[in-house]
Amino acid sequence: MPYEKKSYKKFNGKTNREPFTMNHEPSGRPESFTMNHEPSGRREPLTLNNEPVRYKPKRGTLAPLMLEEEKEKAGIHELSYDFGCRITRLFQYLTEDAEYKEYVQSKQIYRSGTSIGANVRESKHAQSEADFLSKMSIAYKEADETDFWLNLLHDNGYLDDKQFDSIKHDMDRILKILTSIVKTLNEKVKGKGRQP
Repeated sequence: MPYEKKSYKKFNGKTNREPFTMNHEPSGRPESFTMNHEPSGRREPLTLNNEPVRYKPKRGTLAPLMLEEEKEKAGIHELSYDFGCRITRLFQYLTEDAEYKEYVQSKQIYRSGTSIGANVRESKHAQSEADFLSKMSIAYKEADETDFWLNLLHDNGYLDDKQFDSIKHDMDRILKILTSIVKTLNEKVKGKGRQP
């Protein structure tokens, strides 16, 4: 089938639409569809009856976090999972509940903070010592990145001193354990490589 060139009408700059201005209410549209304009310029969604939309809570019951005595006896698997829960709640706080909401750094800390526990969990099913070392090394790097984002959020006023000190204490504990694991495994793997 041969190619047929289609012709299109040229746009002459005229439309059938009414011009839009900020104070213009299009004819025929009921007032119930308008948005509530606050002095700040922020628009709040309204129902058809001009009532504010009431949102349902986005989460159910939260599992309890570990107590300090439990954390002192826990292994890296339990600690990293508990920390992942704390990071998830921190993300929800920063994006939903905080006075000054933060959406960019909160996503970064959410990704890196939950990745620690995911890599530690993967290491349980490592196929070799080298694979185990790889997973733990990635978990360590993610923990270090999470520490960076925590400091950044604190230094820019999104976390107060009390909030920061609480979660930073857990972060330091996890970093210390992961550093020890990676260092020990590195020495073990290098030692095996030297044997004849």
